[in-house]
Amino acid sequence: QSQLVESGGGLVQPGGSLTLSCAASGFAVNYYAISWFRQAPGKGFEGVACLSSDGSTVYADSVKGRITISRDNVKNTVYLRLNSLKPDDTAVYYCARDTVPRSPGCTIDIRNAGKWGQGTQVTVSP
Repeated sequence: QSQLVESGGGLVQPGGSLTLSCAASGFAVNYYAISWFRQAPGKGFEGVACLSSDGSTVYADSVKGRITISRDNVKNTVYLRLNSLKPDDTAVYYCARDTVPRSPGCTIDIRNAGKWGQGTQVTVSP
């Protein structure tokens, strides 16, 4: 059974950093594109970044330059490094696996997300 489990969220001061983890089981993370989405209180889902099976990355304009997505194939885990955090980054962060394996490139599109983790809360506050 395929599963994604996020961890690494927490409370951080503005300007701080966090690394979120998305541990996969039941499939290999390098076979699928993995995306990160977030949902701020009272708002809809926002795509943040994606990492394709072939290693290409895409970042949302709202976070470009502050966020890095990466993976460790041995640990079967995808990471999201968040830097220079702002209060507007406060949200529940979710990782999601594309429905189709081995697609070239990736797009941060919720319609492609077929398997989701449970989310991890990131709160940016003084």
